[in-house]
Amino acid sequence: MYFGAKKVSEFDPIIVVIEEAYTVAHLDSTRKISALLPYDYHDSDKKYPVLYLQDGQNLFNPHAPFGDWAIDKSLSKLASEGFKDVIIIAIDHGEHERIREYLPDFHPKYGQGLGKHYIQFMKDKLIPYVNNKYRTLQDHENTGIGGSSMGGLISLFGGLTEPNIFGKMMIFSPSLWISNIIFENAMDFAPTQSSKIYLYAGGKESKSHLPNVLKMEKILLKKDISNDFFDLVVKINLEGEHGEIYWREEFPEAIKWLFYNKKI
Repeated sequence: MYFGAKKVSEFDPIIVVIEEAYTVAHLDSTRKISALLPYDYHDSDKKYPVLYLQDGQNLFNPHAPFGDWAIDKSLSKLASEGFKDVIIIAIDHGEHERIREYLPDFHPKYGQGLGKHYIQFMKDKLIPYVNNKYRTLQDHENTGIGGSSMGGLISLFGGLTEPNIFGKMMIFSPSLWISNIIFENAMDFAPTQSSKIYLYAGGKESKSHLPNVLKMEKILLKKDISNDFFDLVVKINLEGEHGEIYWREEFPEAIKWLFYNKKI
């Protein structure tokens, strides 16, 4: 259900534009922020876990240039199966500034990334704002971060460096090639409270993509084995390409494992 569309099912999420131009002082910019609430949000006083997803333009807009994840349709189907208790916050990307804003460190071609400032914005402003506006479960175990491509990279960076904020990570096809620091972040990752990562990659994304993800898997797998607080799932689709249609297919499985402990 895109904005203005009629509800197709009683289980369709409630889509709300929180703000068209939310001030992001950390980046000297503004962002459109949207929320997808459970279909029955207004029928109870229940509190919900929250998943913060990047690239909001591509999450539930069927008219997006490269297609969309169709998370509204997935959430509706999940709700009809009983998996209904999660709030999604969709954060639009910065258009021509997207790469720099999602880049956590320096790159010779793109310059100094603003990713650290972006995660600081989420910590300082966005998460407290959402927690004040909606009925949320506010501990790290009920706060997730996720995205794909560059959005996957910055989400992985945020989760690895702020495990006390983000206890769940939904990481699809992360652009590991562009960051020098992300593998160091993974090696330094040592959560002292429960932490979960769902990592997905396609085998036909680029020449370096899958080798980079397998390198990341090797680092994280050692953490999974040695750290009782950490749980990892890695999904590889050897036929998968770099695109929304593949992330759309993976989204429901990731939600069920991250938030409902469904076995993979």
